[in-house]
Amino acid sequence: GHVQLPPPQNVTLLSKGFDMILTWTPGEGSPPDVTYTVRYESQERMDKWIKVPHCKNIHRTSCNLTCVLPNLFVKVRARVKAVSGRLQSPWVESQFKEYHLDVELAPPVLNVNVKENIIHVNASFPLATCVESFSWMYDLNLWEAGSEDKKQYEGIFRKNTVTIDTTALKGNYCLSARSSFQSIDFKHSKFSQPVCVLLNPKG
Repeated sequence: GHVQLPPPQNVTLLSKGFDMILTWTPGEGSPPDVTYTVRYESQERMDKWIKVPHCKNIHRTSCNLTCVLPNLFVKVRARVKAVSGRLQSPWVESQFKEYHLDVELAPPVLNVNVKENIIHVNASFPLATCVESFSWMYDLNLWEAGSEDKKQYEGIFRKNTVTIDTTALKGNYCLSARSSFQSIDFKHSKFSQPVCVLLNPKG
């Protein structure tokens, strides 16, 4: 009989934190030295499985495909097999996903710079270089600590800085932002952890 390795399980193509990632779990009873090899196929060229150089004979159980995808507006799927010595498992395929439609966002990191009567805020996004050109935006909230009343700044271009006049503000103020992106409809990340600053302390 032909001995095969147990195939990888739970093979899933998912988007997380602006990336498109293939994940899987080892097949039951896999040997400790097992490695994995990944390929992907795009709906532009069906039946052509393309190698992913950085996911050949890897020990980890995920493969970031974001920057190998030739077209972020076309559905792709991926497949993975287990290898150990001369043994191989069958390939296991994921479902189809399209980056532009299925991308899941992560909150931006806020950079807050307090000057005399002004706050400058910009947001940095944990993006792979290949997707930097997409029109990522962010929404910013400003509120007095302890208050529910938030001033909202919406649809700010990723590279743009928001300048807030703080002349009339006194006390502890907090800022938080979320990433947003328009594909078919608007998507948003969760809001970032608040950054709080003391404005115009008395005396």
